[in-house]
Amino acid sequence: MKKETVEKILTTNLRGWFGSLKKEQLDLLQEIRLRVNKPLIIRIDNKEYFLNQDKLVTSSKRAYIITEKDLKDTMEFISNYSLYAFEDELRNGYITVDGGHRVGLAGKVVVENNRVKTIKNITCINIRISHEIKGCANKVMPYIFQENRIYHTLIISPPRCGKTTLLRDIVRQLSDGVSDKTGITIGVVDERSEIGGCYRGIPQNDVGIRTDILDGCPKTEGMLMLIRSMSPEVIAVDEIGSSEDIEAIDFVINAGCKMICTVHGSSLVEVKNKPILEKLIDKNIIERFIVLESKNGVGDVKKIYDKQGKMISIVVDN
Repeated sequence: MKKETVEKILTTNLRGWFGSLKKEQLDLLQEIRLRVNKPLIIRIDNKEYFLNQDKLVTSSKRAYIITEKDLKDTMEFISNYSLYAFEDELRNGYITVDGGHRVGLAGKVVVENNRVKTIKNITCINIRISHEIKGCANKVMPYIFQENRIYHTLIISPPRCGKTTLLRDIVRQLSDGVSDKTGITIGVVDERSEIGGCYRGIPQNDVGIRTDILDGCPKTEGMLMLIRSMSPEVIAVDEIGSSEDIEAIDFVINAGCKMICTVHGSSLVEVKNKPILEKLIDKNIIERFIVLESKNGVGDVKKIYDKQGKMISIVVDN
């Protein structure tokens, strides 16, 4: 992450403290957690740290304590002093800001007619830094795309292991073209604005020149909409898990479209044991399973399985 990015997200009072971080620490910064009357917490390369005014510390007692004014100023700054303009996003509990970074919110939830109307008195902010790592899919592409054939693929990963980052780069490469192959039309349903990181409808991340995105759209509806309207050759979605998702995937595949998606899980066996996903896997529809693990870094180990569940490769990033 560049210092310019910090300046777009944090108020003057807070942003200066990040100047003490080394470039490699900024590059690996994943989360910034602000909670009223609680210590400032950041996550770098899957490790939690506290931050005081000039350095990282390991004790919460030495950390800077976020004030109510810090939260208020940050929300006004992030929303460009027009929080009301993000009314729709507030209902979902997050807003996406310039650069594709997602700001999760918690506070007093206002409910009307059994539906969330908005969030007010915001007391907790979770800023998730969008990371775009072009080329992170290079080593898995030969297993997804062979001899002009794209395999239905499911990426399995625990949280914070880089499944969305990998999915984004797969989409980008298929869209732009792999090696000497012409790119293809991709449809992305980006329910939580994490793949494209759209800000005012424009993807902030590079998802390729032949990619159409439905931003903030429920996965199930979005997949059907793309099939009916945009003629994609591949549809990509993040974090499937409901029975409605599985029915929509069935529709997509029966329409002759290839499917690339992700799911939370630590292993192929664990995912197979989830009743809803079991239905999808038992149909032998998915042809490639990519399981992410962390050894020395985020998602640096990728085990690839075929449709029978036989491991066909282990890819280890340097």
